[in-house]
Amino acid sequence: MKALITSGGKGTRLRPITNTQNKHLIPIANKPILHNAIEIIVEAGIKEIGIITNFDCDEVPNAIGDGSRWGVNITYIPQKAPLGLAHVVKIAEDFIGKEPFVFFLGDNMVVGGIKRFIEKFETDNVNCYLTLARVKDPERFGVPEIKNDRIVAIEEKPKFPKSQFAVAGIYIYDYHIFEAVNNIKPSARGELEISDAHQYLIDHGYQIGYSEITGWWKDTGKPIDLLEANRLVLEHLKPKLEGEVDEKSHVAGNVIIGKGCKIINSNIRGPVIIGKNTIIENSYIGPFTSIQNNCFIRNSEIEFSILLNECKVLDIGMRIESSLLGTDVEIVKSEDKPSTHRFFIGDQSRVELV
Repeated sequence: MKALITSGGKGTRLRPITNTQNKHLIPIANKPILHNAIEIIVEAGIKEIGIITNFDCDEVPNAIGDGSRWGVNITYIPQKAPLGLAHVVKIAEDFIGKEPFVFFLGDNMVVGGIKRFIEKFETDNVNCYLTLARVKDPERFGVPEIKNDRIVAIEEKPKFPKSQFAVAGIYIYDYHIFEAVNNIKPSARGELEISDAHQYLIDHGYQIGYSEITGWWKDTGKPIDLLEANRLVLEHLKPKLEGEVDEKSHVAGNVIIGKGCKIINSNIRGPVIIGKNTIIENSYIGPFTSIQNNCFIRNSEIEFSILLNECKVLDIGMRIESSLLGTDVEIVKSEDKPSTHRFFIGDQSRVELV
């Protein structure tokens, strides 16, 4: 069995972070999302992985490499334009050949691995195996219609969903999926929809199996999804102290503090992960916060947030929470007179003031 992972697209719902970084490389608990996908595939015993990339960008291949660090072989498959998930499968036909394969959306997070789904695919002897998740907003996803424990139809982003399930971003196929993706037509938005490929299989008598994801699953397409996925991963954190914590500081709960860090007269309440060479002084870092490397936080409070590399948060009197700060972001108190707010903000940024 092989695996196919997506890492393309523009990440428009995560701008401005994705103006300078591929969304699949954004860290969750200080680990790129795409690493999570690869590790889940490796845990399932799969050794051959194809990764779909943007045609005009080498960021993912440069960051991930040839797969040797995970003991697998990675082949990169460039996609010239974002023409839909079924198009992703279509252009991977030469790589997959006749083998069954897992199709994993690289910006999805799931706990518990995928081995159980692969086993069901094999024992049930189906052509396609789908994972389903109960969601509050099924209209954002492909939605199955289920009758008598069978999927009888699937609709992409329906206005009136026929169930509370979303087809999650983990699919398992045999080679018949290539018949489907090569015969469907583009949707109204000009894409080859994976839901249409699934409907083709249903209409042509192929066997569709499914399971509900009983743990947790997240599509990290929006900032709040990233924060929630970060929270869920941090809940399973094992504490580790490699930096310096002075005697005036207090660290409670599951906290990771990386090498070269200095915690000075501060309170850290886990679960929290702090990367290398970060200084936290006279501050409070609250639960479900991830802070990457080379950050500086002074006289400030942060909770339920993600800070990327080289952020500075200095002398901010109001607690920062539910926030996502990109690389080299600075939030500082101005000493100029008159007292004013001063912003340097990219497209699609969000700022709330009190």
